[in-house]
Amino acid sequence: MHEFEIINKYFSKLTNKSKGSLNLNDDIFFDKANKIAVSVDTYIEGKHFINFKNPELVIKKVIRSSISDLICKGVKPKYYFVSGSGNSKAFTKSNLAKISKSLKEEQKKYNIILGGGDTVYSDKLSFTITSIGFSNKIIYRNRSKVNDDIYVTGNLGDSFLGLLVLKNKTKINKKLCRYFINQYYKPEIKYSLINHLNKFATSSIDLSDGLISDLEKLTNNQNNSYQLFFDKIPVSNNLKSVINSKNLRKKNLISRGDDYQVLFTANNRHRSFIKKISSLKKIKITRIGKILNGKLKSSIIDGKGHQIKINNKGYFHAFG
Repeated sequence: MHEFEIINKYFSKLTNKSKGSLNLNDDIFFDKANKIAVSVDTYIEGKHFINFKNPELVIKKVIRSSISDLICKGVKPKYYFVSGSGNSKAFTKSNLAKISKSLKEEQKKYNIILGGGDTVYSDKLSFTITSIGFSNKIIYRNRSKVNDDIYVTGNLGDSFLGLLVLKNKTKINKKLCRYFINQYYKPEIKYSLINHLNKFATSSIDLSDGLISDLEKLTNNQNNSYQLFFDKIPVSNNLKSVINSKNLRKKNLISRGDDYQVLFTANNRHRSFIKKISSLKKIKITRIGKILNGKLKSSIIDGKGHQIKINNKGYFHAFG
């Protein structure tokens, strides 16, 4: 069963129709009356991070991934809670010191505070991060309108190539190796965009599972479809160089997840304002498509109007 099938069948009714639960169809809980937003994520070794050889980097990855859920909603994260399960091989004094140092660096970078957590002995290494922020409004997931523009921040695909490098599935020079591995462990989440997203975004989600997978979540429960402009989907110059030198295909790299960029929709009257914010905050923001009436089939087209088929839409949470 897919994760949303499980949620709808077994857990949706347990919310007692609480507005804050957002029908269990968003990445956060939002209590408007008390101005509090909460996100919870679990990360398992071998599934969400490749291994624990670099604990100081793994903890940065999971923290940034967690607060990204709030940031894409226009909410400043304030507190985070860390629950970790592992054994004495994972949580050595050396590793714990590295984790502590990295958490201190992340706190300074994103102005967040450790609120608490839990530790459990287990032979399976995992972390659960709860992030809390305060706001009187958020950007909801399913509020896009027909003819809205679709935007994405930053570049896509760098993190996935970093994973391929770590798995020794591609060979590139040391400089590029460092760049892509860095993108895998330390995604460049767009903290400085928080105060501006609410001014123009009609819906939003962070790209954790992959561009197509997350875009389909953005439009689910609505009678909407989408059209993406393949040539406009942004990739870094470093990724372009690897694509050319290794004869790779862009379409196989841009929807594999772990990008943690912000995917959002906005009315087309905001185009000039979004360009202004992009320039002012020095954040790459690219218009990559538009929302269509659901009677039309979703599509991805190139510059010549030809349809592009992407087989791997992103990570699929399936059970059984």
